[in-house]
Amino acid sequence: MTSTAAPLPNSLARVVQRFQRLSNPKQRYEQLVWYAKRLKEFPEGDKVPENKVPGCVSQVYITAGLDQGKVWYQGDSDSALVKGLVALLVEGLSGLSPEEILQVSPEFIKDTGLNASLTPSRSNGFYNIFQKMKEKALQFLSK
Repeated sequence: MTSTAAPLPNSLARVVQRFQRLSNPKQRYEQLVWYAKRLKEFPEGDKVPENKVPGCVSQVYITAGLDQGKVWYQGDSDSALVKGLVALLVEGLSGLSPEEILQVSPEFIKDTGLNASLTPSRSNGFYNIFQKMKEKALQFLSK
């Protein structure tokens, strides 16, 4: 079976590989918490409805800026594990062009092994965060 999805950008492939090296759910959760701690402070003023990720049980916010043709994300959540998911995506997608981001298939989420460890609502939230980031990248193309 050959995949028609574009290969993962290097930054996201590195994140996926980190999770693939972890053999059990506890280690994956610890990795998520590590990512969460690395996330930059999120400005309170950016916690507005247009930055809120819909469909998440936790409060999740994503912002994006464009600098020299590359998208740079920031994000936050009130849940440590979800904040780790946000951080994983921020690290994996920041610094890519809007076009590169839009080519990324959500299939990579399965490759991390996290979907097996996450509750269905968190797994759905992870997908919703990813979709919000793609939506923000798309906005830069339509300007």
